[in-house]
Amino acid sequence: MSEKIELIGLSKEELTQQLKDLGEPAFRAKQIWQWIYYYGKTDFEEMTNLSKPLRQKLSEHFSLTRPQIVDEQISVDRTHKWLLQFADGQRVEMVYIPEEDRGAVCISTQVGCAMGCKFCHTGSQKLTRNLSAGEIVAQFMVARDAYNEWNLKEQARMLSNIVVMGMGEPFQNFENLKKAVNILSDGEGIAISKRRITVSTSGIVPHIADFDQEIGTRLAISLHAPNDELRTQIMPINKKYPLTELMPACHQYQQNHGGYITFEYLMLQNFNDTYAHAQELMQLMKKYQINAKFNLIAFNPWPGCDFVPSSNNRIHAFSQELQKHGFAAPIRTARGQDILAACGQLKSKKSAE
Repeated sequence: MSEKIELIGLSKEELTQQLKDLGEPAFRAKQIWQWIYYYGKTDFEEMTNLSKPLRQKLSEHFSLTRPQIVDEQISVDRTHKWLLQFADGQRVEMVYIPEEDRGAVCISTQVGCAMGCKFCHTGSQKLTRNLSAGEIVAQFMVARDAYNEWNLKEQARMLSNIVVMGMGEPFQNFENLKKAVNILSDGEGIAISKRRITVSTSGIVPHIADFDQEIGTRLAISLHAPNDELRTQIMPINKKYPLTELMPACHQYQQNHGGYITFEYLMLQNFNDTYAHAQELMQLMKKYQINAKFNLIAFNPWPGCDFVPSSNNRIHAFSQELQKHGFAAPIRTARGQDILAACGQLKSKKSAE
């Protein structure tokens, strides 16, 4: 018998076609879609509004696979990190960051990363492969399993937001990202609103316009420096897409989309965190007429990295200077540091025991 087809990650149209090929009517796709993505079922036998012969037929032809949980850790601040393994043995990390009445699940789009940003632990692990749309979606499904959040109304969910800021550069896996977002945001299934999904990119300029038209979630740009010279030192992508290309693309995105653009800004001692850097950053935004919100991120050191975190005083002074001139500049509280689950710390290999 031929290999079973994995249903998680198929679009509604593809699911409908698979069932049609088995001689089943189109309405079955909606029923099965809801069992998979609204109720979170992994066993066809539990799909009780389907006849027993149909359930048997489905189990013979299809699979519903979650990644294997290889390891999981919960921080003192309740941040929850999973090391997940896919069918071919490749691994990624995923993190859930809880707040008082909500929380964000940080998911990955690639095994490893090709961007090579100097401050990022993930980037020190070379790119192995892209994740499929199903593998992207299935990460969030693991989190829903863990917190028993299937079949809930939106206001009751603690896993309320998704940030695509885990391992990898999402824009290098654009088509699978687009397909995954469509599944995650579908109102008859997982139903996370696109307003509650944020995709972070290091700035692959040609995809910014595509992103606005084809994906339409919130956008975050990993900026981390106020000029090309500094940015190129820490982000090799800046050689290909310098600020003179990235910022006009951000301006155009904002013209089409409205609202503000979030810029991620990692605070590195004496590298990008002085009063002069803050002034330069504001001038950059004014030059390109961008309504910016800055997420100021405390750097999380990792073995082998030369950068040093900015002091709390320096970060607060930087934030106050930006806010004084009308820019939102919240300081992102570091979470999960004790389990290497904080920003830029994800890596898919378990460290030696």
